[in-house]
Order: sequence, then C-alpha cells, then structure tokens
Amino acid sequence: MTASESGTAAPPARPAPRHGPADPVRLLMHHHRTLCERAVDPLEIAAGLEAHGVTDRAAARFRHRDVFSLAEELYARVPRTDEPVRRPAPGPTAAHEPDPDPLPVAPAPRSRFARGAVQLLPGALALATVVAHAAVRHPTRHLVAAVDVAGLVLTVLALRLALRHGPLRLRHRPGSRAAVLWAGWAVGYAVYGDWLLAQLLSGGPDVPGPHPRAAVATAVALACAVVPAAGCAHWFAVRGRRGLASSRALAELASRVRPLLVGATGFFLGAALALAVGAHLLLAGAGGPGGRTAVLAAGALGLLLFLARLLAVHGFPTAAAAGLGSAAALEATALCLVLAARLPGLARLGTPVEALVAVAGPAAVPAVACALAALGLLARGLRALTGACAHPPAAAPERSGTPRADRSEAHR
Repeated sequence: MTASESGTAAPPARPAPRHGPADPVRLLMHHHRTLCERAVDPLEIAAGLEAHGVTDRAAARFRHRDVFSLAEELYARVPRTDEPVRRPAPGPTAAHEPDPDPLPVAPAPRSRFARGAVQLLPGALALATVVAHAAVRHPTRHLVAAVDVAGLVLTVLALRLALRHGPLRLRHRPGSRAAVLWAGWAVGYAVYGDWLLAQLLSGGPDVPGPHPRAAVATAVALACAVVPAAGCAHWFAVRGRRGLASSRALAELASRVRPLLVGATGFFLGAALALAVGAHLLLAGAGGPGGRTAVLAAGALGLLLFLARLLAVHGFPTAAAAGLGSAAALEATALCLVLAARLPGLARLGTPVEALVAVAGPAAVPAVACALAALGLLARGLRALTGACAHPPAAAPERSGTPRADRSEAHR
C-alpha cells in the first residue's frame, strides 16, 4: 500500500508546463499599463521600461530589436485617454471642472480665424510689394529700392510669424540653424539663381554690369504656398493621430499613415504648381529669366520646403536639414562647375550644366536639384512619419508651448 500510495503521489509533484502567450507583448502591456496610458510619447515608455530593467536583450524576447521599438508598439497599442490633457490640472473636487470648459470653447473660432489670417499674410504682403513696386517705378529709383526692401522685410517677418503659429510650428524642439541656412539659400537661388547662371554662362557677370533680375513670380508663388502647406500639414497631423488611436500594431499604423503622406504631398504639389502657373501668368512682365521650367522649379522647391517642414514638425529636423542641404549643394555645384570651366584645361566640367540649360533653360538646375532632394525627403518620410513617435496626441500646448517644451527637455 505504501508503494502504491507513493506511486500515485509522485505524478502531482511535477506540475504541468505552462506555455507562454501567443502575443508576448500583451503581458508587458498589462504590467506597465499605467505607464503606457499616461505617456506623452514613446520616449516616456522607453525610459520607464529601462527604469524597470528592460534592456535591448530583454526586448529581443518580445520580438523587438531594441527598447525603443518595443516602446513604440506599446504606445500604439495601449489606448490613452485624452480627457486629462484637455482638462486643466487634476483638481481635488469636481467643482473646478465646469470653469475651464467655456474658456477653450469660446476663443476657438477666433483663434482658428487668426491662424488662418496669419498664413495668408506672406502671400498678401508679397503681392502688395509687387503692386507698390509697379506704382512707384517711374518717379525715382531710390524710392523703388526703398519700397522693395520694406516689402521684403515685411514678407520675411510675416513668413516667420506663419511658421511660429499654426500647423507649421515646431512643437518638439527648436529648429536647426543649418536648415534655416539651406532653406534661405534655396529660396535665394530660386529668385536670383537663374539670372546669375545665365550671366556666368555668357561670360559675366561684369562688376559694373546690369542690375540683377529677380524671379518675382516665383517669389510670390512661394509666399502664397504657405496657405496650402499649412492646410496639408494640419490634415496630415489630424489624420495621423486618428490612425494612431485606431491602430493596434506598428505595421497597421504604417499602412494607415503612408497613404495620408502621399495624399498630402500630392495635394500640396498640385496647389503649388497651380499657384506658380497663376503667378507667372499674372506677373509675366515682372518675372526674371525663368524659361519653360520655371513653373516646375517653383513647384519642386515648394514641395521640398513642405516636406522638410513636415519632417521637422513631427520631430525629424536632422532629415529636413539634410534634404535642404543636398539641394543647396547641387545648385552650388552647378555654379562652381561653370566657373571652373573657365580655367585652362577644365572646359569640360561645365558641359553638363551647359547642355541642361540649352535644353530646358536656367531654371532646369533648381528644378532637378529640388526634385531629387524632395524625392529623398519623401522616401525618408515614408519611413520616419509612419512610426508612433511621429504622431503624439494633440494637447493643449497648441495654446501654450511650455508644457511640451518641459517634457522634451525631460526626455533628453
């Protein structure tokens, strides 16, 4: 009996093995659900996981290459409540809840109207400068120069105001100085580069030579393109956040965001080309040497600036600066090749630029340079802007940017 009892008691001593879940991330979601629900972006989740001892080697057990990739999936799969973000600081009683509700709702239409007016300012001031230039052309040259300088300064200030408010505002971190420098070069080349290249190819420019001719139509088209750029950026941001809220995996989020990016890019390109055509038809007498490809060059530059700003707004300023820098480098290389061809034995260096200009005009150089750089940024955006970290939840920092800035500093 003892042997039989011991024989029957032996099997229960070894418990049956338990198999892990089919979804290994689900268990981690339950363990860190509070962290994921309160996180502002994947950086908070990644920092919390590392604080709990989750390393890159541990993330490999959850089928991810590193902790940040794992944090992105947790950020995309765990639903977050937007109520604490839209309401003020958590009060001890419910008596404070009715007070802030009228405040955000009342000024909303006015603030939306004001932001729309701010986006219209650069184009309106550029057109006003052209009209003022035409009105005072005959009296004195000094007065014309004063009007042009004043209009340029006001347009630049309006453009800066439009970029600091609304959908084109940088929310994550300050803008890169290199990106501003390369963008300024690209716009400057679009306005005066065709005239300069034509002068270099003809043997100039002479020091006491003719006054530089600006591509006024291109400048006006770029200033007016701020409006469709802001609209497309807002549409992409809103749809991207909706896709993030309804997605339960990074692959699903990427499949939702890619068509949005392509659609926003295509719509803006169409609007930019339409504005360029309208500006060149309206200001045919005021525009500088552009050639047949001047419209394409303006559209390509507008698309490049739009994609660069979109990447910077969503947290990728380095990629934006690289795209703008590559276009500036190509344009500067074309000018340097033409100058180097004047040296003895180096005449062949200018042959590619001369052939391109002979076929399509001086505007072909910025058109090709900006189009190639824009394609590179679009390819980068199809990878970078489809991640969860590129679509943080909408928050009150739209009204005051200090909370977002504090969070970004805390994550560094």
